[in-house]
Amino acid sequence: MVYLHKVQYYETDKMGVVHHSNYIRWFEEARTELLAHIGVPYDRLENEGIMSPVVAVECGYERPARFGDTVKIDVRLSEVGNVRITFDYVVFDYETGERRVAGKSRHCFTNMDGAPISLKRERPELFKILMESAQK
Repeated sequence: MVYLHKVQYYETDKMGVVHHSNYIRWFEEARTELLAHIGVPYDRLENEGIMSPVVAVECGYERPARFGDTVKIDVRLSEVGNVRITFDYVVFDYETGERRVAGKSRHCFTNMDGAPISLKRERPELFKILMESAQK
């Protein structure tokens, strides 16, 4: 799935480029859009008592984005396990197609108290949707 983001001035730093922490935020935006797109919006997960906190994030910075740029974030659900899920991201400049950043985020499934849960066992219909989406 592709997610577009217009770089805002507040996302830049004194060097005039996007501050590195914002790319991680954009990953989160793209991830929640992907989940909604495949029929598993984050509010549905929460309403069903499921959270998916970040357990690891990687981000390789290649070329900076700047205020006014529009970036295209290609997000893909790459791995689904009983307890964990992984998303891959590549950020491109929308106008030039130049690659800016690539990364990955890993999440686990927990109940609302933070205890890990097996999505396959506790919500097999959601697990099936995620598995099918990861195979595409």
